[in-house]
Amino acid sequence: VKNETATRVRGRIESILGWATTSGFRSGENPARWKGHLENLLATISRAQRIKNHPSLAWERMGAFVHDLRQRDGVAARAVEFAILTASRSGEVRGACWSEIDLASKVWTIPASRMKAKREHGVPLSTAAVALLKRLPKSDDTDLIFTGTKRQALSDMSLTAVIRRMNSEARNWTDKDGNTITMHGFRSTFRMRAAESTNYPREVAEHALAHQLPDAVERAYQRGTQFTKRAAMMSEWAKFCGTIRRESSEVVPINRATA
Repeated sequence: VKNETATRVRGRIESILGWATTSGFRSGENPARWKGHLENLLATISRAQRIKNHPSLAWERMGAFVHDLRQRDGVAARAVEFAILTASRSGEVRGACWSEIDLASKVWTIPASRMKAKREHGVPLSTAAVALLKRLPKSDDTDLIFTGTKRQALSDMSLTAVIRRMNSEARNWTDKDGNTITMHGFRSTFRMRAAESTNYPREVAEHALAHQLPDAVERAYQRGTQFTKRAAMMSEWAKFCGTIRRESSEVVPINRATA
């Protein structure tokens, strides 16, 4: 959000000017210093005010949403579905290439250059994700998996448009506050479901989202990728997404969905 960006930029400017002073390239007070300087001039932004969560769907409704999504044709709809099944970011999916996919081993290896954390990330592919990929046509003139009419990468808006069209059809795919859900919100839904309805350790879910563990000591002991456990988790997630939960607690499998 804008407040968070401003805070980070100010901090970087302060660091640069501090280095310049130490290195003898400038003298005098650091105009970007917060403590004892800008904090007296600008309003303090609390962390709660900075953070704005992406609207996300309640995890109990994911099966119904995926069922609706699978009724839609088009590459953008399949990209949204693939993003859900892999709990991946929009940009990672839109830039996905066939050369990154190993269908035999059921692994999608995203290079560090396309990851937010700049580290290579192996994504275990469920049977449902593999089946989705096998249904997609391959093009001789591009390695991209999800392409537009001119064989270009899909835009983020093209995926968002799928969700908006679904919501405009009175399906009410919104969060608890009535906000239309977002692509990034599906990752939140995945994380909430993992925390509230599974026994997988927290670090397994965090690795699945390619998040860095917050505690330095914990990171030192958790150097692995938890791939085997993540593979089981993603398979279970795919089965969950392929099941409609009714208010009576009855579950209805979606015929097209597989693990």
